[in-house]
Amino acid sequence: MTDRYLLADPAKRTSGVNRQVVLPFKKSLEISFKQIRVRFFRSLITTMSLVLAVSFLSFASVSTDVVNGMLATGDPALRQALIHAGYDIEPDATNVGSSPKQRWIIILSLLVCVVGIVNAQLMAVTERFREIGTMKCLGALDRFVLRLFLLEAAMQGLTGAGAGAVIGAVFSLINATLIFGTVAVGNVSWAQVALSVILSAGAGCLLSLAGVFYPAVLAARMQPVEAMRIEQ
Repeated sequence: MTDRYLLADPAKRTSGVNRQVVLPFKKSLEISFKQIRVRFFRSLITTMSLVLAVSFLSFASVSTDVVNGMLATGDPALRQALIHAGYDIEPDATNVGSSPKQRWIIILSLLVCVVGIVNAQLMAVTERFREIGTMKCLGALDRFVLRLFLLEAAMQGLTGAGAGAVIGAVFSLINATLIFGTVAVGNVSWAQVALSVILSAGAGCLLSLAGVFYPAVLAARMQPVEAMRIEQ
């Protein structure tokens, strides 16, 4: 009887199979926030690694802005003070950039941060096998699971990168004040400092998303049956 009904009315059968319930973006954001709260300490460790890496990037960028602000005054005494402080400045140079050694140190610190994020997210996926399997058995699509992980990474990235960029900039200005006095802060371009902070925070957010992408794809492609079978 049932088979005859399904064969006689394929349109109803097809519409029933294709019907899907799509959760709104606000609900996805709420679920991601709750997951961060449940795994607060692990999220905190991941966020702190991002804070340290972005702080170093922001510190180096703002320090360069301070030096360029002092050079822009054209004061020979400030130029000599910078040279005595260890900056390699050409006789006719009006600005300086980060040294190759400094750039390599920044790149390595950011790479270590990304590796740490990938490792933490892979462990999170392992811990959430049953949860992911349950969601997929209830009809969650791959893109929904992917969205959850990306939202978690975005929230951690915004928090960690924003805090790290501000902390690095503040310590850079304090360090310049202790070495050169208030003249360093008085001649700095605050617009350039703000740009350096924003770029550092943006780089941190991109690192957070890049670090979570592979674990998120792995979780999204997981087969529900296999996820439910794994023992925690």
